[in-house]
Order: sequence, then C-alpha cells, then structure tokens
Amino acid sequence: MREILGRRRRLLSRRNDGRPELVGAALTFGTQWQWPILPGVAADPEGRSRCGCPDPECTVPGAHPFDPGLLAATTDERMIRWWWANRPTAPVILATGGTAPCAVSLPAAAAARALTALDREGMRLGPVVASPTRWALLVRPYSMEQLGELLYAKDFVPGSLRFHGEGGYLALPPSVTGQGEIHWERAPLPGSASPWVPDVEAVVDAVVEALTRTGVSAPEL
Repeated sequence: MREILGRRRRLLSRRNDGRPELVGAALTFGTQWQWPILPGVAADPEGRSRCGCPDPECTVPGAHPFDPGLLAATTDERMIRWWWANRPTAPVILATGGTAPCAVSLPAAAAARALTALDREGMRLGPVVASPTRWALLVRPYSMEQLGELLYAKDFVPGSLRFHGEGGYLALPPSVTGQGEIHWERAPLPGSASPWVPDVEAVVDAVVEALTRTGVSAPEL
C-alpha cells in the first residue's frame, strides 16, 4: 500500500509539474476580463518547431486549438482550472470575436516599424501580442461585413495583414508555442478590469498609412 501511494503522489506531481503562471494568466483572461479561452496544442516534444497535432504541415505549431475545439472556449473558472491542471504547459488560446477582442496581425519587423511611427503621432493603441514572427494588435470586436466594407474602401492593403475575427483565435502570453514564446509587446495596464482596445478602423487606417509612408511593404509571411 505504501508503494502504491508513493507512486500515485509521483504521478500527480509529474502531471502538475508545469508553469503556474499559465493558469494564473488563463484565469485572469477568462474570469476577470471575460475573454473566452481554451488550451492550445502543445508543441511536439520531439521538435519545438513541429506541432503536436496530426497535421505534419501545420503552419501555426502549438498555437491553435485541437482538442477541445474552438467552440469549447469558455470563461468558466472551474473548466479553466481543470484544463490547466491536466495540461499545465498548454498555450492559452483566445477565441476572438463575439464578446472578446479581435486582432489585426502583421510580420514582426513591419509591426515594429509601424508601432514606432504610430508612437511618434501619439496614436493610442491597446495591448499588442508578439511572437517571434508576428505581432497582433488587439481591437474591438467587429463583424465580417464591417471588415469587408473597411477593406473595400482602401486603395491598398498589405497582403501580409491578417484579421482574427469571429471564429478566429490567437495565442496569448505567456504561452510557448512551436514558433517560440508569446509575450506582450504592449502589455495591458495593470489592474485593468478589462483592457481598453481601439476600433479596427482606426488601427487598419493607421497601420496601412504607416507602412506606406515608411516604405515598408510588409512582405508575405
């Protein structure tokens, strides 16, 4: 009996040997900010650049939901605690749209230049999520019709801009995915009940203008 109890303790300890900051962040997103979240696919243990999902050609390794699917995203504290108790290293995935923020993302180098230009103009931005390859500017929820009208009115929109709207997702800090660590390039203000985010029109207008003016073509990535 003593041997069985000892083995059980070791197994429980091993299962919970993860990153406590992940569950803390997940609880903040889900319960305090009311952003629907769910665990992402962990990176393949045999290769950080590979994904743990069945797709060998996965383009966002570790940075997407798989099991459970995106529709399972929740703000329920008990569910969030259960998920990260069983998958303590799982990335935190935001289900964008609905009541949650959406996002506009672009390649990291172009995003850095665009943010520098916007800072010089004094434009107010919300939180910015950064991975080694792409940065995502969080914006207020928008509809596909609203986005379509916005893009149709533009003479030019860089092809590398991506839009994370209803039915989309985004890995949040401090997740670690197959692409590397996710962090805040612009962190939410501490103590915020829920972070302020700008309208998508303002962000797209400013980013496109900044990229055009600085001569950054934002190549496809």
